[in-house]
Amino acid sequence: MKFQVINEEAPLLVNVLVEGVRQHLHDQIGDEATQPLSVAAHDNGELIGGVSGRTIYGNFLIEVVWVDKRYRGTGLGRKLMALAEVQAIGRGCKVSQVDTLSIQVPLFYQKLGFEIVGDIPEFPGSPGRYFLMKTLSK
Repeated sequence: MKFQVINEEAPLLVNVLVEGVRQHLHDQIGDEATQPLSVAAHDNGELIGGVSGRTIYGNFLIEVVWVDKRYRGTGLGRKLMALAEVQAIGRGCKVSQVDTLSIQVPLFYQKLGFEIVGDIPEFPGSPGRYFLMKTLSK
């Protein structure tokens, strides 16, 4: 047995690891394809915000939400999230999940109906982290 520490991006390694997890899930709970899901907003060809994640096993797993600072507070983030949720519901998703740092905006998600289901308190050098979930409905 040999161990290796890698201190740089390793997409090939990550792909093999992810495929191993997918196979394990398939063996445990059956086949379910993960599908990317992104919604983007542009203004005059410039990206001004977006939501990106994936759907799997009835879950919409949100990986990133971003709105250009010039458009924050305009309702753009709310609109992007609503559009993404419609797509997720159309794929049969029952819940949406996201995690965020305390210095980001957990309150933004709570205003959209997400509930904090777990947290890691802040400690010196690190902000707190929140795990949020929302039940989706048609």
